[in-house]
Amino acid sequence: MRTTTTRIAGATLAAGAAMALSIGPAFAADAWVSANLKPVAGSDVAGSGTAMVEVDGNRITVTMAANGLLPDNPHAAHIHFGAEARHECPVLSDDKNGDGHLNTTEGGPAYGDIVVSLTKTGDTSPKSGLAIDRFDTAPGGKLTYQRGSIKVSDAVATAISAGQSVVVIHGVDHNKDGKYSGATKSDLDPKLPTEATDPALCGALRVAPAGGMHTGGGLPTDTLKSGGTNDALLLVGGGALVAALGSGAFAARRARSRA
Repeated sequence: MRTTTTRIAGATLAAGAAMALSIGPAFAADAWVSANLKPVAGSDVAGSGTAMVEVDGNRITVTMAANGLLPDNPHAAHIHFGAEARHECPVLSDDKNGDGHLNTTEGGPAYGDIVVSLTKTGDTSPKSGLAIDRFDTAPGGKLTYQRGSIKVSDAVATAISAGQSVVVIHGVDHNKDGKYSGATKSDLDPKLPTEATDPALCGALRVAPAGGMHTGGGLPTDTLKSGGTNDALLLVGGGALVAALGSGAFAARRARSRA
């Protein structure tokens, strides 16, 4: 098993593509969905990222990476869904108070309520939506996240599998002072400035087209230059390589846990 895992981790793009064609039903999850994370309108963020979710019954595995975030500050991140939502990222016309920025509530009609809190440890329910001490702090402005066996309701699993959910990373720096500050308070917690909870990056989790996989947006230039293998694998835009590597890695992990 260690040999298999090593081969997967060291695969080239060509090998990854070949693997994507050869993965058998034993490695298949109920659904794979992926999202390209882009700046929310009015957020003043210049970052990007990728998120992928594997759905297996009512358990999900989430892999996510992003850059261009406010460095060394906690960034709450969630999967959102609402039956009445548009199942997409908000646009500037959702800015109801006309301040040129979107807060979390204003984005609600687009992406819905929190259904999964992407905390690093502990509870992942909506109750942990503002568990600031358990979210990634984006060292150097880069966020990397992977967590498996997150339990969700059948309804949430169905919504994610159907491509009706949205990933949102929160935390902006409108005044460019390098911290969460400002007189405007958060719509979620008046003890926090709005910068701490305003949406920064967003991406709708979509199902791969029939007979294919998402191609995504490729690797950010700074990731390619850094040569960071882990970052590169996380930031490939949901294409064949990541799907192959992800399926193999998760399968290997499940096999080890069953041994």
